[in-house]
Amino acid sequence: MSRASLLVADNKKYSLRPNTAYIPASTMKILTALLALNAWKPEHRFTTEFYLDDEQILWIKGYGDPYLTSEELDKIITELKRKGLTKITGLGVDDSYFSANLRIDGRSKSNNPYDAPASALSLNFNTISVIKNQRGTFSAEAQTPLTKFMYDAAKKLPRGKHRVNIHNQADAARYFGEVFATKLQEQGIQVSGHLLEGRARLHKPPFYRHYNSHQLQEVIKSMLHYSNNFIANQLFLLLGAKHYGAPVSIEKAQQSYSAKVKRLFSWEQKFYEGAGLSRKNKLSAQQLVTILEHFAPYKNLLKSQNSRILAKTGTLTGVSSYAGYLYKNSKWVPFAMLINQPIDINFRQRLAQELLN
Repeated sequence: MSRASLLVADNKKYSLRPNTAYIPASTMKILTALLALNAWKPEHRFTTEFYLDDEQILWIKGYGDPYLTSEELDKIITELKRKGLTKITGLGVDDSYFSANLRIDGRSKSNNPYDAPASALSLNFNTISVIKNQRGTFSAEAQTPLTKFMYDAAKKLPRGKHRVNIHNQADAARYFGEVFATKLQEQGIQVSGHLLEGRARLHKPPFYRHYNSHQLQEVIKSMLHYSNNFIANQLFLLLGAKHYGAPVSIEKAQQSYSAKVKRLFSWEQKFYEGAGLSRKNKLSAQQLVTILEHFAPYKNLLKSQNSRILAKTGTLTGVSSYAGYLYKNSKWVPFAMLINQPIDINFRQRLAQELLN
């Protein structure tokens, strides 16, 4: 292979251009996971705030929680009812924590869920799931009610079951608001007025601050197992907010991410996003192995290929990567391979198995 970098940490015999940098694709998510765990610790829970103004309008302010799902909304509404909420005269959504029109390098405008946009207020990873048949359009998830936004988004889809992404930040906030309003009504809270979009009125403390029921380590495990680009780039952006404050921007995130890498590893390079979508991101097998050495306490967050391999794949057109740990000689050994040329998609797993032998 002319465009590949390979290294197994415990045996230099198994190395090929270990210091040559190539496109890492989704193995980039291991670095994002490490930086997030260093920044917030495994038990961290992301927050969303709810403000009730003098006119009984409920405002929702998003802070980029990457794991707000329909099931999480049910938990939120249970808490709102427990605090005495019985009716609202309007519902407002505030996604101003993120700058408008964020452009993540490598993200395309396709309908595929892996191209879902980042946003300060999101639901179900900024995707919708619908079924279209001769009887009409329906939500494909029992926990997610069908709303006007979902119905309109499904109009151009053929019959069948679909999961598609939401295309922009404004639509993400609108989708969140519609589903939330419907769920409020389903759980007995009276909702009147229109869905409002803008900035929450923060002149008094929040009526309720929600801490996600999932800890950061659970969020990262899901990101790594399902190669969730949305989660990865939410974390990428939130690292920028932690360092530089709001509103979150791509520039702040890139500066923060690259600075954190420099402090941790003394590497002078720029990183463009955190999921591995960008072809401008570059890492070598040696760098990935170094990352994995630091990630070792969290290795069980990676997906198991079998009882002796814990690893993350990465795939783009013409890019095939694989990085993680091999269980050799009674210990877990970091390995990494980056292949930037067309190759059989199963080659990387076969090679990892051979390295075990």
